[in-house]
Amino acid sequence: MSDEIKNADIPQEESQQGVNGLEENAEKEGILKDLDGKKANKGKKEKKQLTPEQKKRKTAKALIITGCVVLAIVIFFSGCAIASTVNTNAHLSLASSFEKVEYTEHAQLVPTFDNELGHWTFEKEADRDFKVLQFTDVHIGGGAFSGTKDNWAMSAVATMIRQSQPDLVVVTGDIAYPVPFQAGTFNNLNATKIFANMMENLGVYWTFAFGNHDTEIYSLYTRDQICDYYANAGFKYCLFRAGFCDEKDVISKTSRGFGNDVIVVKNPSGSENPINQALVTFDSHSYTDGDYFGMAWKYDNIHQCQIDWYATEMDKLKAINNNVEVNNLVFFHIPLTEYRDAWANVIESGKSKDELTRGTILTSDKGTTEFIYGTMGESDHKKNGVRTYGVFCGSSTDTLFETGLTHGMQGVFCGHDHYNNFSVNYTPTGASRSIRLTYGMSIDYLAYAGIYKENSQRGTTVISLKSDSTFECVAKNYYADFTGANDYVANH
Repeated sequence: MSDEIKNADIPQEESQQGVNGLEENAEKEGILKDLDGKKANKGKKEKKQLTPEQKKRKTAKALIITGCVVLAIVIFFSGCAIASTVNTNAHLSLASSFEKVEYTEHAQLVPTFDNELGHWTFEKEADRDFKVLQFTDVHIGGGAFSGTKDNWAMSAVATMIRQSQPDLVVVTGDIAYPVPFQAGTFNNLNATKIFANMMENLGVYWTFAFGNHDTEIYSLYTRDQICDYYANAGFKYCLFRAGFCDEKDVISKTSRGFGNDVIVVKNPSGSENPINQALVTFDSHSYTDGDYFGMAWKYDNIHQCQIDWYATEMDKLKAINNNVEVNNLVFFHIPLTEYRDAWANVIESGKSKDELTRGTILTSDKGTTEFIYGTMGESDHKKNGVRTYGVFCGSSTDTLFETGLTHGMQGVFCGHDHYNNFSVNYTPTGASRSIRLTYGMSIDYLAYAGIYKENSQRGTTVISLKSDSTFECVAKNYYADFTGANDYVANH
């Protein structure tokens, strides 16, 4: 069919209408697209091109704001540093104001260094017990925010020492608490100096084991540097020694820790066996498994090389002691896993506090617990998938307890868990005897929120070494068993 015929079939009017309709539709589509574009751009400001002068002003404004922020941070930290220095100097002045303890009940024993043994030694008097005071978790901040609480901690320790007149003081960790948002400083040497100078002025022989807070990853001073401070300070009454290791062997230092040491208490001259008791301190380290800041509460254990060292030292003392095993007590910060096993028996028994009396026996598949005294005040919940039973011990297991069973270990004294102060005898299944596991009474006014208002956990543990090489220990409360308490609790 030709084009003429095709066009002839369509009326001219209709053809024109069709053309007009197409044009109208195209126009509508254009309008709609234009409307859509306007909607899409609605609310958007057109980007203006800044003039060079405007750019300069904008840059200057940003620099001023940044400078103000940096200046505020500098002023804040400078203020904290100044306040920390002022507080530290004030506390050092307070430390120097403490008068020397007067030994009115007996003469003060003076230790000597035995070159043959390689240890500091005391000679016990025949007519009385050798008295050790255990303190733990003193938590001196030494910073801008901790002034009042540091005063309280110092006064508490000094008061109990003065009224107890001990032969030796052992601190099981966390003398320092350089946590910046609570103490107001990163400087852990401040607290170290304050406590050490206080002890020097009190004139009482003492030593300590490191705790996890004494040298945090963000602290200004490492364990090595803190040890150097003690080594070079020339203190007369501090018996702390950095402990064994090749100084060139950095890996060995890290693994073995610092302050693993033995203090020997000898029997009076003329006794059948020369050694009464060995007092051993361990570095229980800090955190493990990548938990560098301790946020996951993954605590370390005493390492095998330290345990091997302990066994070797006890064997040496045994040879000197007429081949008679030397009874010993060990002191460190983070509790053994056996503490958890022992207290799990108490909780699983369902017995209330009132039902727990000295000599109460509680058993499980893991072992037998004999309750002596005290309580567990920490929270009992799961941490890292494991029920804590209120005991925040090392994340792994170690062999110190088992090794101690064959090397004369009678008792273990730790800290770390501030609201725990129980003491139990624990016998693992299959073991031939028990070892006494004891939490020290804590001092802490600073670390736990609101703990400065509490009173049941604050005090010291008095350890009495007997003439027959046994020992006894008892918890003493700062408020109930001593006079002159001067802190928040005493004044409210």
